[in-house]
Amino acid sequence: MHAYIETQQDRFIDELAALCAIPSVAAEGQGIDEAAQWVAARLAALGATVEVIPTGGSPVVYAEHGPADAARTLLIYNHYDVQPATPLELWESPPFTLTRRDGNLHARGVADNKANLLSRLHAVELLQATQGQLPLRLRWIIEGEEEIGSPGLTTFAEQYGSRWADSDGCLWEAGYKDAQGRMTLYSGMKGIAYFELRVRGICLDSHSSNATLLPNAAWRLVWALSTIKDASEQICIDGFMDHVVAPGEAELRYLAEISYDDEAIREANGIEAFVAGVSGQAALRRHLYQPTCTICGLESGYMGEGVKTVLPSSALAKLDFRLVPDLTPELVHELLRAHLDRRGFGDIEIVRLAGEHPAVGQVESEVVRAALASAQHVTGIEPVFWPRMAATGPMYPLTAPFGIPTVGFGVGYHLSGTHAPNEHIRLLDYLEGIEMAATFFTAFGAA
Repeated sequence: MHAYIETQQDRFIDELAALCAIPSVAAEGQGIDEAAQWVAARLAALGATVEVIPTGGSPVVYAEHGPADAARTLLIYNHYDVQPATPLELWESPPFTLTRRDGNLHARGVADNKANLLSRLHAVELLQATQGQLPLRLRWIIEGEEEIGSPGLTTFAEQYGSRWADSDGCLWEAGYKDAQGRMTLYSGMKGIAYFELRVRGICLDSHSSNATLLPNAAWRLVWALSTIKDASEQICIDGFMDHVVAPGEAELRYLAEISYDDEAIREANGIEAFVAGVSGQAALRRHLYQPTCTICGLESGYMGEGVKTVLPSSALAKLDFRLVPDLTPELVHELLRAHLDRRGFGDIEIVRLAGEHPAVGQVESEVVRAALASAQHVTGIEPVFWPRMAATGPMYPLTAPFGIPTVGFGVGYHLSGTHAPNEHIRLLDYLEGIEMAATFFTAFGAA
């Protein structure tokens, strides 16, 4: 493997540069079709059967290849869309030009998610060149709306899920190395429910002297929000916490093996203590196994320079809830509505903006064991396994209805700056990631 990767290294980097040069920003709708066609063509060149499937938004690239009678079938999920590159003035090189600097490869989307995708495609090429054929059957789902919440993927899974329903495992989009150089793998993700709370009071903004008689929409919103979460960081929605499932014994074993540097995290964020006063393993458990309620933004009244004495007629809050099993976006909406109604806030409108179910990790599955063994073999360092990620993605609709166990790993590292200016990966991690994917394909195919 090493010899082939070394001889093809320059071409592999050139291909990564070509994909990163396509500004496939989902939020702006640019470069999407070009990126989808590029990925489809690269898969076809490897001998895969490829379809570019319309979804009403960005198309999904679906592909299959490898022996039809293989003992194992692996589903692979990636995405070709990226975040906007703004603010451009903070980039040290053009964001859509892959730039090699100090042993790193810089470009928008290189860490999230184009290098992960290409490392897997290059691993397929590596195995075909060195072994003649793939050791398992591969199915690919590569979407173009992950960065805007994958709005069409649930419907896509409902329509086409029978194609991959019998897969033995799923390789998720990404992963990274931590500050100690250990490859970090995971299985399972939190879900999300995102809402707007809208308050309407008087028909037009009024002079603030009228506050003796007229209702203030901003205060009404504040009073409603104060019933949802208290100063001790407890979510107070009636019945909400009753649906939170505690981690099982296997998950707790993996949690205990994670070296969680909470001091470094606090220092990086300029704080002396985490909320609720937690630290160490208690902080890690809270991070992965507790839901959240976050005020993402507030809007009301006058926020310009100087003074304007105004009584706001409307107020708006954006809230997101990160969900753990057995909470769902639909359930949270129902509980939130009932909670506000019981407290006299029936006039406050709740608008659902986005939602994703949590996905339960199957931590003792064959796909997880094969990935952990492969990481140990390739890096020579014992990997770290997180039984759940605090982040959110469309893992649930693609895998949960079919009982497909999932594992994630990738080529980023803890300072890759995903979504930030000067996003990058380390070149050696990228080349190692190709070997990791090929080793994992072989190990899981033989499991």
